[in-house]
Amino acid sequence: MALAGLAWGGAGSAQTKKRAADKPIERIEAEAPAKANGGVFKCVDRDGNITYGNVGDVKGCKRIETDAVNSVPFPRAVAPAGRASAKSDGGAQRARDTDRRRILQEELSSEEKKLAELRKEFNSGEPERKGDEKNYQKYLDRSEKLKADVARSESNVESLRRELANLKD
Repeated sequence: MALAGLAWGGAGSAQTKKRAADKPIERIEAEAPAKANGGVFKCVDRDGNITYGNVGDVKGCKRIETDAVNSVPFPRAVAPAGRASAKSDGGAQRARDTDRRRILQEELSSEEKKLAELRKEFNSGEPERKGDEKNYQKYLDRSEKLKADVARSESNVESLRRELANLKD
């Protein structure tokens, strides 16, 4: 089956191309070369319109040489490790879990310190005005930023506590 009208090339007006698309490519069986399947063919009909297809069974069709298609084989899945390797790796896993717990506890303590400082500076929604905040809007902007920082820090502390609680002992 030919893919006539797949793409247009060459010169010609849009009307000429539309008219040619409405007309099927004429098949002249007596003069046609033997069917050549596979590849890409450029066919020129009697009106000079160019069509491209995957079958070149009409007079005026020429095969277009294209570069070879590059293909890469899909990598095969690695077989899962057996129980023997899982047992021998238990000590290493325990060490990683211990390191993870230590790191999470360090992050939690630093985040709790940061939260305490932010709460102190925020002063229950009324932070102390600084000397460079003669404009009241600057003070309000800093207050909003502090409020957002406190909320973010509280969320971080809660997340770290949840992570620590989910770790296996």
